Amino acid sequence: MANDLVDREEGINDPNGLGMAHLVAAIVTAVVGGGVFSMVGDMAMAGAHTGAVLIAWLVCGVGVFCLMMCFYGLNRYRPELTGGIFSYAREGFGKFVGFVSVYSYWVSAFFATISYTTLLFAAIGYFFPIFGAGNNIPSMIGASIIVWVCWFLVTRGVKEAASVNVVTTIAKIVPIFVVVVAIIFAFKFDPAIFVQNFWGSADSGSVYEQVISVMSVTVWVFLGIEGAVAISGRAKRSRDVGRATITAFLCILALYLMISVLSMGVMTQEELAELPNPALAGVLEAVVGPWGATLVNFGVGLSLLGSMLGYTLLSAECPREAADQGVFPTQFAQRNEKNAPFFTVTLTCAIVQFFLIVIIFSERTYQFFYGVSLSLILIPYFLSSLFFFICAVKKLGGMSHIAQGKLTFYRVIGFIGFVYSLFLIYAGGLSYFMITTILIAPGIILYAIGERQRGLPVLPNWYDKVIAAGIVVLFCISVYCIVAGIVVV
Repeated sequence: MANDLVDREEGINDPNGLGMAHLVAAIVTAVVGGGVFSMVGDMAMAGAHTGAVLIAWLVCGVGVFCLMMCFYGLNRYRPELTGGIFSYAREGFGKFVGFVSVYSYWVSAFFATISYTTLLFAAIGYFFPIFGAGNNIPSMIGASIIVWVCWFLVTRGVKEAASVNVVTTIAKIVPIFVVVVAIIFAFKFDPAIFVQNFWGSADSGSVYEQVISVMSVTVWVFLGIEGAVAISGRAKRSRDVGRATITAFLCILALYLMISVLSMGVMTQEELAELPNPALAGVLEAVVGPWGATLVNFGVGLSLLGSMLGYTLLSAECPREAADQGVFPTQFAQRNEKNAPFFTVTLTCAIVQFFLIVIIFSERTYQFFYGVSLSLILIPYFLSSLFFFICAVKKLGGMSHIAQGKLTFYRVIGFIGFVYSLFLIYAGGLSYFMITTILIAPGIILYAIGERQRGLPVLPNWYDKVIAAGIVVLFCISVYCIVAGIVVV
């Protein structure tokens, strides 16, 4: 079965493509983001103790691996579906569901940008206390400046700046490497701390409750795996694609597990829970002194600046591509003289600006906004993995020509992938589910505008009407529950 995980076809070799080592490095750096610097604190803050954290990583490892292989399989066996997450949902479930998928992905992207601004200024707040936890007025002003600088760069046609990528990659990798090496070689890992209160006390809740509480954290740090799989298409040899995808995933999982385990041997769960963002700075400070916190916070700052530019571009290109394919209003396809998606990047930055102002009055934190971003992206994850499962069962596309053993493997992968996506929606909790329905419902108006512009009937199929009506009903229930205080967000 191990051989079935990797494609053996040579395909067309690209002498200018990426070799195995470079391919793995490209995928790793594309996935590892700002979340790695805060995850140990987020898990502790959620109330999870050592045993629950290890179980959560085991569940995440299996689940995310299956999701990753779903995207890999779709990329490999349905190459004609060039729209990615949008085209998978549209091909499998119709145009309206495809719209819901890409709309959720777009909203998720700009909420990720918002979350990064709060984490960024929480890191800068280490050097300049005026920024506090990253959610006050000075932070909002600073974040607003960065958002509109990103707008300027994207409207000027900046697609990919190699120098920015190099700097942000170094900024991410060096602090993480220093944390791991410092804890090991400074002999700061204390087994007694690691096993202390391993499962928590009666007040900590059951192990199941602890595991559920941190599932969103484990998945958040893998966000982007669907885009990273596409990097495999730049391979020098097609036989390296499967190997590199699996190897990169195992490297990332091992890195996250190592950081979690080592941190839990340096500080107790209670101490980790009290650390300000980014928590990894506090861990390294406990190991080597103040310069450790300085290094991590500086690295986080540089890394997140690059991530914000990347997410601004993503949240601009995503609806622009959807408009080109006929599901968003035609205005979203507008480009300026630099061929940049002017309308979408301007609208996206304006929405981000609105929520930056909201942060001041609500005092929402990094964790809240990445929770919203994650709950939204689970919709396209679920639809894509379910579509892959259907392709494997019905032998659609290129899957009609693969061996039975591999086909069975892909069916299992697809089934676990969409079940895991549903489990994550459940684990996210009722409040995030309600926020998601509130954010999705206005998209129906966008869809209707686009269909009218093209002279097409809106929701001509009965099942589309049922889905749209269900979204509206959930929207009304969610608004009522939140306004009435029945559900606290």
